Amino acid sequence: MESWTIHPLKHLVVSAIVAITMCLHVAPALAHAALVKAEPPRRAVLSKAPTHVQLWFNEEIESAYASLTVLDAGKNPVTAVKPQLASNDLKSIVLPLPELAPGKYSVKFRVLSLDGHVIQSSFDFTVKGNRQEK
Repeated sequence: MESWTIHPLKHLVVSAIVAITMCLHVAPALAHAALVKAEPPRRAVLSKAPTHVQLWFNEEIESAYASLTVLDAGKNPVTAVKPQLASNDLKSIVLPLPELAPGKYSVKFRVLSLDGHVIQSSFDFTVKGNRQEK
């Protein structure tokens, strides 16, 4: 029978295999919610103003901690309405919008995934029209 002291390389190989195996089992737990789709899409140029903003994530989110705001070019919120979870999808939030004038708008969101991590970001979209500045 061989001794581990004679072959320290065996100890190193076994340790590396154990470490890699542990990392593979931990990797799914490190995944957080991510935005997978937005309506209107990022950087969209729309001929007609949207009636709502809807965001889809790759996992369920905590509706009580969801924040979704649409700002006009002057950085003013276009509505005081709070976003709601989509009735048919617990991975999606919806914000109804009032009628929007032509111009550039920013969507800012912050959500809490079920694993306790906060996801926040923003993106813009533009509504075309005669009154829009070029």
